Amino acid sequence: MTGQKIVTPSAESLAASARAAKKGGLPPVHLWNPPFCGDLDMRIARDGTWFYLGTPIGRLELVKLFSTILRRDGDDYFLVTPVEKVGITVDDAPFVAVDFNRKGDALVFETNVGDFVDAGPEAPIRVVRDPETGEPAPYVLVRANLVALIDRKSFYRLVDVGEEHDVDGVAWFGVMSKGAFFPIIPAAELHG
Repeated sequence: MTGQKIVTPSAESLAASARAAKKGGLPPVHLWNPPFCGDLDMRIARDGTWFYLGTPIGRLELVKLFSTILRRDGDDYFLVTPVEKVGITVDDAPFVAVDFNRKGDALVFETNVGDFVDAGPEAPIRVVRDPETGEPAPYVLVRANLVALIDRKSFYRLVDVGEEHDVDGVAWFGVMSKGAFFPIIPAAELHG
């Protein structure tokens, strides 16, 4: 490869490509299969803050733009354009569900990047408990393998609208949305 210089994409080049690819709605990142160009020093913290080169990205519109080209393959996260694929670090979940409202029989979550998702069979809520502390970490599927951590205030509000249901012979406390029940905690632990 004499004379050819391989250039690792920058946040700026990715943003330009994402703007070009975005034509109303989310770009079809699941259809793109560009070559892997290496890892980018970009990280999404557990609280939803995006960092580039160790500095928080202060422009929400830029964060929103990057969020539209985010893809998860296995356990790895990438920013993907038609011509570039770069790895980024995600501490926990790429999004944070910062609020929800009930609309009909659906719980509609809003993320920190302005996505809205109706929890239900296609967008389940799940709660993972820390094996050491027992602390719950609730998540909702936003799109194609990408989840949002439900923030603490929204989780407390979910508990307020929760109800008990029998799941395979065990009483669970959880929430209903779009006809599906999502268990949060065994009812015995709630009353115990």
